[in-house]
Amino acid sequence: MAGIGAVSARARSAWLAAFVLCTVFAFPQRIGERMLDGGLFLAWCVPACLVLGIQGLTPRRAAARAFFASLLAHALILHWLFIVTVTFGQASPVLGVCAPIAIGAYIALFSAVFALVWARWAQRGRAGPFLGACLWVVLDYLRGYVLSGFPWAVLGYAQHENFWLLPLASATGVYGLSFAVALGGLGLAEFALHTSGAGVRWRRAGAALFGVLLAHAAGWFLGSEPLSPPVATARMAALQGNISQGVKWSPEWAEETLEIYFDLTRRAAEQGAQVILWPETAVPGSIETDPELRERLADLAQEVSATLVLGAVGVEFDGEQPLFYDSAYVVTAEGEYSDRYDKTHLVPFGEYIPLRRLFGFFLQAVARGMAPDSVTAGPAPRSVWIDFPGTGALPVGIPICYELLFPHSVRALAVESASALLAMTNDAWYGSTGALDQFLAMTAVRSAETRLWTLRAANTGISARIDPKGRVREQTAIFERELLVAEIPLFAAPGGHSLYARAGDVFAGACWIAVLSGGLWAAFARRKIAVMPGTEETPETERVPAAEGAVPKTEETLIPVTVTEGVSLYDGTNEHSGARPE
Repeated sequence: MAGIGAVSARARSAWLAAFVLCTVFAFPQRIGERMLDGGLFLAWCVPACLVLGIQGLTPRRAAARAFFASLLAHALILHWLFIVTVTFGQASPVLGVCAPIAIGAYIALFSAVFALVWARWAQRGRAGPFLGACLWVVLDYLRGYVLSGFPWAVLGYAQHENFWLLPLASATGVYGLSFAVALGGLGLAEFALHTSGAGVRWRRAGAALFGVLLAHAAGWFLGSEPLSPPVATARMAALQGNISQGVKWSPEWAEETLEIYFDLTRRAAEQGAQVILWPETAVPGSIETDPELRERLADLAQEVSATLVLGAVGVEFDGEQPLFYDSAYVVTAEGEYSDRYDKTHLVPFGEYIPLRRLFGFFLQAVARGMAPDSVTAGPAPRSVWIDFPGTGALPVGIPICYELLFPHSVRALAVESASALLAMTNDAWYGSTGALDQFLAMTAVRSAETRLWTLRAANTGISARIDPKGRVREQTAIFERELLVAEIPLFAAPGGHSLYARAGDVFAGACWIAVLSGGLWAAFARRKIAVMPGTEETPETERVPAAEGAVPKTEETLIPVTVTEGVSLYDGTNEHSGARPE
């Protein structure tokens, strides 16, 4: 008989506990002064532990257990939301505890759907590593869109330091990384379930691991492909003012904040910076409504003879009603305000309240320091033009904070022919937590997807310079006042510099097609149970209770029943007992 796939209740609980731990530590975590990042190895265990933890369960029970395990894992990952809401958002501790649980529950719903569909496919003998990896990608993709999306801790980001695999993102986006990890993890689960004999499961597992090797080979090939020569190289600076979120919007700190950034700007110019990038909302005031502030910033640009890219609050008026934006201003070396880009993807409950009629009575936007009520979203992602000395004007993308979570948002900047990415963020909200490193990892993947250099300015860190392969070449320490000056190559590539930028989410679309086809295949599969000892072609085994009256019906007394390929290991009833699985 082929290997036995029975998993006891105790073993399932242990596997789900392992799923929680592996999920948490697959992403960077800060414990005291140390930063732990086990994603290079632990990420592969996440899908394996999940499917082993639901093995032998009915779809409904599989979904329920996956939901609660994923909820615990992601609430732990998102523990920094307590700092955001309570420490800086001044909300009640009750709301601070509820925040990571609520967002964790949102993510856990996708884990539950995976478990539900996987268990249903397993009932029909259709659950395999390749189809399961496609399902994982589809759900990761949906996490970027459903209810405005929250794709934090997507599995592919755990491979941000896997420099053999990471360049694959230039063709597939982060979804190709998720596919490779899910494929490898589900292949490991096949090995764990069937440790003896040959047959379909062994071949599936071997094919899955071979597919992982091919993904790494493809990543290596794409990474070794030379970039087109840059049209120019500009010396740029990222400023890190290290302004505490607790005083950032305090009127008493406004002048001191300006003096800090004015000083950093002058120091950057002394080191030859031609373009100087300030962090998100670094300017403590409104450029539109404060003429004196507007003039001081213009004079600074003229003084240092450099282009300033300033994070500030944009203001427009709809009649007498002011609208507030999270904006990036371009101030030329001549002191002219040449462009303003407004952040398009806002943070729900942070910068605006979704479903205001429902939640607005008892919730306020956390980031209300920059706006009295809610921030207004910009119309669409777009590039802005910057005049580079000796080269002329070139478009650049300026993704602002939360936009960096979304592959499609940053890809839109690359499609607009951005020659580089100038990312600005204010990560002071996160405190000294792993969120700082997790967000940097996502930014690195955006560089790999677009094959563009990225200069990242973060208020309290981590500011960084990232190359087109997603490797962080330089980075600052957190919670220190620092200055990062570096040469940034600029590329001219109409329509995008990478296959992912030009083609979009074709790979994710292929996974959608595979999942829908697999669902139809499973729905119309004929289910037949046959006891065929010694059959080599048995992909599944069924655990059903022994004959009625022989022994008590407990999990430890379940016996294996072999079924033919394409047949459920859950469906049908034992001819002696009529019992069904859990």
